[in-house]
Amino acid sequence: MTRVLVSGGTGFVGRFIVEHLMAAGYDVVAGGRTPPAPAFFSKPVAFVPLALDPDIDQSVAFRDVDHFVHAAFQHVAGRYRGGEGDDPDGFRRSNLDGSVRLFRTARDHGVKRCVFLSSRAVYGDQLPGVELFEDTACHPESLYGSLKLEAENALAALGTNAFKAVSLRVTGVYGPSGTGAAHKWQPLFDDYLAGREIAPRAGTEVHGDDVAAAVRLTLEAPLDGLTSGVFNVSDVLVDNCTILAMVQDITGSKHALPRPATLTTFNAMNSEKIRAVDWRPGGLERLRATVRTLLA
Repeated sequence: MTRVLVSGGTGFVGRFIVEHLMAAGYDVVAGGRTPPAPAFFSKPVAFVPLALDPDIDQSVAFRDVDHFVHAAFQHVAGRYRGGEGDDPDGFRRSNLDGSVRLFRTARDHGVKRCVFLSSRAVYGDQLPGVELFEDTACHPESLYGSLKLEAENALAALGTNAFKAVSLRVTGVYGPSGTGAAHKWQPLFDDYLAGREIAPRAGTEVHGDDVAAAVRLTLEAPLDGLTSGVFNVSDVLVDNCTILAMVQDITGSKHALPRPATLTTFNAMNSEKIRAVDWRPGGLERLRATVRTLLA
């Protein structure tokens, strides 16, 4: 059975990856700072301590591991962009230097593929309405985006025919948070259902399990002739009005919806490259089903 180590496996996105890979028949090991709480996953999962610390030798975590999925990220609670708080040097040391040390350790211990969860933040400032492709020039405008791009480049430089390196540029991720925690749209739903004014806002979204499916496909895809690759992972472009119209329809709320956002100026991500390896995200149908689940 193929063994996959998932760093950040107990995080919001990491949990989706662990569950999806287990359901697909992989032997999954979750790596992180602290073990998961009992019943955090749908069935028992092996755990190994793993830290974003460039000074620690963590070779033992990669024993008998075939593939490594790096989903760990150290940040101020609830924030990614701006997650450095008042410690940008520590943020860089953990999330860039610590990640590169893990990439090298994985390569040096015979791991066959490494999948890094990057971000659409690497694209940064772009002309209004320009579609984002994997070869679009990147202009990150946050430390978060800059470090994700630097980590992508460092991983690509380590790629060989024996160590395939893949970076997934993931957009905003939605879905149930698990363990009783509030989901990302809870404040938005609460404000709408309380009749408070809501500003128009647009964004691209993808369900956590669709992210996990993209991870699995890049572990399985042939990638012939490639030592490294980058894939956009994005599903739907929606705004607060569209999401809350679903809430309104499901709950029967009489509160007014916010004004629609201007979608034509948003930089949507083109995901045809990952779709070419049979990635099939859930689209608006999955979004609506998830909104219903979140409201329940």
